[in-house]
Amino acid sequence: MLLHGAGMDSRLWDAVVPELARHHDVIRYDARGLGGATPPSKPFSDVEDLGAVLDHFGLRRAALVGVSMGGESALDFALAHPERVAALALVGASVSGHVWPQRPELSAYATARRKRDTATLAELELTIWAAMGRTAPGGELIETMVASNAKRRVVNEQHCVLSPGRDAEPHLADILAPTLVIHGDRDHPEIVVIAGRLVTDISGARGETVPDADHYLPLRTPERLTELLLSHLP
Repeated sequence: MLLHGAGMDSRLWDAVVPELARHHDVIRYDARGLGGATPPSKPFSDVEDLGAVLDHFGLRRAALVGVSMGGESALDFALAHPERVAALALVGASVSGHVWPQRPELSAYATARRKRDTATLAELELTIWAAMGRTAPGGELIETMVASNAKRRVVNEQHCVLSPGRDAEPHLADILAPTLVIHGDRDHPEIVVIAGRLVTDISGARGETVPDADHYLPLRTPERLTELLLSHLP
């Protein structure tokens, strides 16, 4: 099960799916309101949506591969439903409960989200999280995704409800699934901090740093990511 991040959609996995699907049954979907998914009109939970997708396909267990907010959702699901998670691969993942530092670019990003300033939000998404730019691999698709999802993500975040007490960071030691933690060497510094915390606190977790990749790692270095996933997934 491939989970994308906020402001992205399932196209994030375009360069990974073909080879991965030669060895595994692969499911990817657009999170509610993003990509081609129906916009939300009432409160919803991304963790409950993940469970609903598993149920739709009749899957009792699956390996979860999540990027950014998709990794956060995967962790929260693994804590809530450990029996349903065969393995975790966390790529540039965020973690619920993490206190982000007060840095100018992150404060500007948070302000744009709060004010629902979609133009500024899209611009900051590219400068902060896709810092390698348009000329790097996947650059054109990244810009297309960010532009098409800027307004959608504002509606999504208005309706997405975090479960009471959703706070994975203090409970990482409770994760039971075999876990691989991956981040790009050109990702945001705080993602590197989070990756270190995940490797330290999740029992048996293995960490990998991928050269020449920012936060959009599946499009920047798809061959290396696929190689790592195939070595990890059951």
